[in-house]
Amino acid sequence: MFISPMLLEQVDKPFSDGRYFFEPKIDGHRLIFSRSNGQTRLYTRHNNDVTSKYPELITDGPDNVLDGELAVMDPETGIPDFELTMQRFQSKRSRLPISYVVFDILHYNGADLKGLPLMERKAVLDRAIPDTPTMSKIAYIDGYGEDLWDAIVARNMEGIVAKHKDGRYHSDKRTNDFIKVINYTYADVHIAGWRKGDFGWLAHYNGRPAGLIELGVPPTHKQAFYGVAKQLITGEDRDFVYIQPQIKAKVKMRNWTKSGVLRSPVFVDFILSA
Repeated sequence: MFISPMLLEQVDKPFSDGRYFFEPKIDGHRLIFSRSNGQTRLYTRHNNDVTSKYPELITDGPDNVLDGELAVMDPETGIPDFELTMQRFQSKRSRLPISYVVFDILHYNGADLKGLPLMERKAVLDRAIPDTPTMSKIAYIDGYGEDLWDAIVARNMEGIVAKHKDGRYHSDKRTNDFIKVINYTYADVHIAGWRKGDFGWLAHYNGRPAGLIELGVPPTHKQAFYGVAKQLITGEDRDFVYIQPQIKAKVKMRNWTKSGVLRSPVFVDFILSA
C-alpha cells in the first residue's frame, strides 16, 4: 500500500513552542515502508517502487505503513550524507550501509492511524518498531526547537522539523502541523550566462563553474538581469548563452557538493557594487 507522504511548510527561523515536537531533518530521500500480508514494499515519495534497492529492509513483522527518510551516514561524522545516499540509490552494485529513520506510522495491524494526533501515532510507533542497525525511530525533543536548532547548526546538519503534537497526517498536503527550517549556507556568486530552454542562470564561484540557479528569482529581477546581460554576451552554444561574469548575486543552498557545486541554490538578491 502506497500513501502519499505529508509535505512540509517552511519558515525562515527556528522557534520554540510547547505544542510541538522538534526533530532533526534527515538529509536523505523520503521512503514509505509498507508491509501487508507478510510482503514488504518500499516506495519513494513519488510512488516509485524501490523495494529491490534496499533488501536490508525486507524483514518479518506486523503489517504496517511507515513514513521516514532513507539515508547513508558519513562514516567519519555519523551525519547523513546526501551524495552517498544518492550513490546508493542510483547504483545497482553499491552496498553502502543504509539507515532508515522512521518518524511516523500511518497504518498498524490493519488500522488506519492518519486521523490520530501525532502524540498517539508516536506512542504506537514506539511499541511497533524496534530499533535495528538499519531501521530506527527518529529522536525528538518536546518544545525546545531553538535548542535543537543550535545543536543542528553546530554539526552542520540540514535543519529541523517542527510537528504539532495534535496534528493529523494529511497526505500530499502542506499544513502548519509539519514545518521545516533549513540550515542554509550562503555564497556570493557571479552569473556567467543563462540556459536557453528552461530557466536557469550559470553561477561561477571564484572564477569556476558552480552550478545552475533555477529557484527564487522574482520576475522583476529576471527583467533587470536580461536588460543588462544582453550587453555582456560573449558567445553561445546549443544550450546556453554566455556573458562576462560581471553581475553578482547572493544565493542560499543546502551545502556545497564534494565536487564544489552549489546544491539546490536559491537566488536571494543581486549584490550591487559601490
